[in-house]
Amino acid sequence: MAQQKLETPEELFHYQLRSARTMEQHSLESLDELHAAVSDTKLKKMFSHHADETREQIDHLEQVFALMGYDLTTAPSPATTGIKNQAAGILEKADSKLHNQIALVSALGNEHFEISAYTALIFQAQALGNADAAKLLTGNIDQEIHTSKELRSTLKEMLS
Repeated sequence: MAQQKLETPEELFHYQLRSARTMEQHSLESLDELHAAVSDTKLKKMFSHHADETREQIDHLEQVFALMGYDLTTAPSPATTGIKNQAAGILEKADSKLHNQIALVSALGNEHFEISAYTALIFQAQALGNADAAKLLTGNIDQEIHTSKELRSTLKEMLS
């Protein structure tokens, strides 16, 4: 079945919201894999905490679906599929002493993509006149920005 052509700003928003739901599911799967790959207790705790935040972000996305009157569906997220697959591939071929660093770099790349996705969704929700949806999405981006800072700081500390 061919995909319907997106013709309106609302259809584009709906599609990108569906893709964000997939993006966060990928993030949750990746966090489980990264948690298993790292040896550092601090990193394990960080990934567990972010997994809890990701579940909250999925809940926020589902609330936006409800606010907009959309069915809970998903759309492809090729970027996060790629980030997840790249991390798995590098972890597989790297010595275990590099796994902590690889996990941080992978998570950081994912966070930056998520920040970009949420930025667009927030602007679109505002343009569509849904301040409540924009507020929920802003809660998600705030967590993503915080996590990005935490990952950058931890990576810098690790490499110093």
